[in-house]
Amino acid sequence: MTINLLSPTIFSANTANANKSSKPKKKQKEIKGGVDEKVLSVPRINPVLLSVSEAAKIGGVTDKTIRRAIQAKKLNYKIVNNRYQIDLTSLIKYLYTTTKLKNKLNINGIGQYIEKWRK
Repeated sequence: MTINLLSPTIFSANTANANKSSKPKKKQKEIKGGVDEKVLSVPRINPVLLSVSEAAKIGGVTDKTIRRAIQAKKLNYKIVNNRYQIDLTSLIKYLYTTTKLKNKLNINGIGQYIEKWRK
């Protein structure tokens, strides 16, 4: 196994279970709004990292919701200067896990501006 020193190490709940499951992967489903999960699963050289408060504002949720997701290992993150830095793609995937979070993203979060951007 080679280690790439240029890419930051991001903690992930998926890395711990990567060797355990050998099940065939399910067909990836499309996220509402035309964004394909394949786009979100492409590894990035320089991932966009957000603080807890920035992630909460983008998602239209509270800081506590983001911290709960970190503790439940549902978000990829790294720690810089004793602060969580959350990966944007894992945040978007997490916000699409339940209908309640999707609605908060679309009503209170960044989703409320999409129609304005399309014009």
